[in-house]
Amino acid sequence: MRYLVWAVIALLGYTAVPPLVKLATVDIPSDVVVLISNGILVVAAVGIILTADVSVAPYLTHERAVYAYGAGIALTVGIVSYYRALAAGPISVVVPIFGMFIATSSILGIAFLDEPLTARKAAGIGLAVAAVYLTSVE
Repeated sequence: MRYLVWAVIALLGYTAVPPLVKLATVDIPSDVVVLISNGILVVAAVGIILTADVSVAPYLTHERAVYAYGAGIALTVGIVSYYRALAAGPISVVVPIFGMFIATSSILGIAFLDEPLTARKAAGIGLAVAAVYLTSVE
């Protein structure tokens, strides 16, 4: 159940990101805001690794490292695009569309990672689509 605590902390932290990005991009280019905010993330990650005394080198060529590199590419595309969307559009439209990653990631987990599709999950995905439509279409 410890993962639930981390999930709630992530929710609380990430809730503040869109308004802060929107405020920053009023006068700062979105790409600069990406660099600043994600630079802080990189510094924090390095600090965590150093504090935990974990060796990174053996994992850079691990057989599953390709997934970490793929995640980095996907994260880069997603975050840069997200920040640009926040700079250009209203939070109330951009965030729900971005938030669809919850449903689309679930679909990928079901399709490619052999996670079970239950009636409840299908209903949740359907309701997520409906919620995004209702909150983002003006």
